[in-house]
Amino acid sequence: MLLGVFAPAAATTVQASSTKTIKVTYTLKKNKKQIAKKTLKLKKGATVTTGLKKGWKVTDKKGFISEIDGHKQNNKKKIYWTYTVNKKQVNVSADKKKLKNKDHVEFKLSKYNG
Repeated sequence: MLLGVFAPAAATTVQASSTKTIKVTYTLKKNKKQIAKKTLKLKKGATVTTGLKKGWKVTDKKGFISEIDGHKQNNKKKIYWTYTVNKKQVNVSADKKKLKNKDHVEFKLSKYNG
């Protein structure tokens, strides 16, 4: 009888703790070549920058990424890091963009043609 009382409580606890984390996949590309890919567990409400810094060594200023694992942008050559979430361009700095479970973040280091 005691087992029946404790089993539902344990299941509820496991379910509640699993909703506190999300899984996000990050892909890094230099031009069109993939240089890294990781799926990370993050706290619910984490930003793009939070996950990026968990997986790689990152240099940023005010949410704008300038270097990831030694791959630097080059202002003179107009080569910059840009990112998308779920293949959609994001118009906010990486430290402000909140992530959801199963999001796919892609960072690309390439020439800006604008």
